[in-house]
Amino acid sequence: MAGYVPGEQPQETGWVKLNTNENPYPPSPRVVSAIRQMAEGRLNVYPDPDATGFRRVAAALHGVEPDWILPANGSDENLTIIMRSFCDAGQQIGYPYPSYVLYESLARIQDVGVHRLLLRPDWTWDQSRAAELRRSVRIFFVPNPNSPTGTSWSTDQLLELLPDDGVLVLDQAYADFSEQSQGAELLRDARFAGRLLMTRTFSKSYSLAGIRFGYCIAHPDLISGMRKVKDSYNCDAVSIAAATAALEDQQWMLANRDRILATRLRLATALPRHGFVVHPSQANFLWTTHASVSHRSIYERLKQQRVLVRYMKFPGAAADGGELDGLRITIGTEPEIERLLEVLPQAVEPRSG
Repeated sequence: MAGYVPGEQPQETGWVKLNTNENPYPPSPRVVSAIRQMAEGRLNVYPDPDATGFRRVAAALHGVEPDWILPANGSDENLTIIMRSFCDAGQQIGYPYPSYVLYESLARIQDVGVHRLLLRPDWTWDQSRAAELRRSVRIFFVPNPNSPTGTSWSTDQLLELLPDDGVLVLDQAYADFSEQSQGAELLRDARFAGRLLMTRTFSKSYSLAGIRFGYCIAHPDLISGMRKVKDSYNCDAVSIAAATAALEDQQWMLANRDRILATRLRLATALPRHGFVVHPSQANFLWTTHASVSHRSIYERLKQQRVLVRYMKFPGAAADGGELDGLRITIGTEPEIERLLEVLPQAVEPRSG
C-alpha cells in the first residue's frame, strides 16, 4: 500500500508556509494559560480516559449531550476508530475523489476495499454512480468542505451518499471557515436515520495543529460502539486542557476566522491577475490552476523563494481519465500573502528550454 504523505514541515525559520492549512494566528491566551497550569499539575497520573470536562463543553457548544461526543488524538484518530468500528475486512468504503486520500490508507490497513466517487469539473458527482455505491459501501467519508477544492456540499447532496447499510461520515476539518456550515442539527435529521457522524479538529480554526486533538459527534449508540475500540488513554492531559480552553473562547477563534476569510477574498481576487483560475472555496485555502505554466514548476520556483504552497496531483481524476494536478494555497497572514504575491510574477513567468 502507499502511505499518506503529509505536507512539508521545514524546521528552520524564514519560510512563508502556505502548504498545510494551519492557522497562521496563535491560539487563545486561555489555551496557553491552561497548558501552563496543566504542566505544573498532576502529569504523573493518567489523564481522564473519557475527557469528561471537555465533552461537557463540546456538547454545550453543539447543543447535544456529552454522550454524543468522542474525543481523539486528532480527528485522524477518529477516522481510524470509525474504520475499525463500522467496516470489517473485505467490506467497502467510498469517498469523493479528489479529496483526502488518507481514507484510502486507513482502508488498506484494515484490508477494506475502496471506491472512488469521481468528481466532475464543477465538483459534483454522477448521481447514478452515487446510488450504486450507496448499495455496496459500509462507510462513506465526505470532507465537507472538501480538500483540496474547498467545495461545500448541501444537505440534499450529502443524503445522496448515505449508505443503505452503513454510516455517512462528515469530515468537518474546515467547517468553521464555511459560510454555510452544517451543524449538529443534521444529526437529528430523520433522513439520516441516526447513521451520520461528524468529525472535528483543532488543527485549523483553533490554531492547535501542534497538540493533536479532535472529536467526533454522533448518536450515543454509535459513540458507545466506537469507545470499545479506542485506546484507553488516547488523549493526554495537556491536550485535553488546551482543547477545552480553546472551545471556551469562541470569540478568539471567530476573530481569527474573520481575518482569514478577509484574506481569502483578497487572494482570490489577486490570483487571476497572474493567470490563475481560482475555484470558490469555503475553507482556509484556495485550489488554483494555471493555464500556461506547469503547477510543479510554479511550486518549485516559489520554494526557491522560501514560499511553500502545496503541489497536489490525483491520478485518474481528470475529466479524460488522466491526472489532475494543481496548487493548494493556505490562507496566511496579510504579510505572508503579500510576500507570495510579490514573488508570484517570477514564478509564473514563461521560460524557454
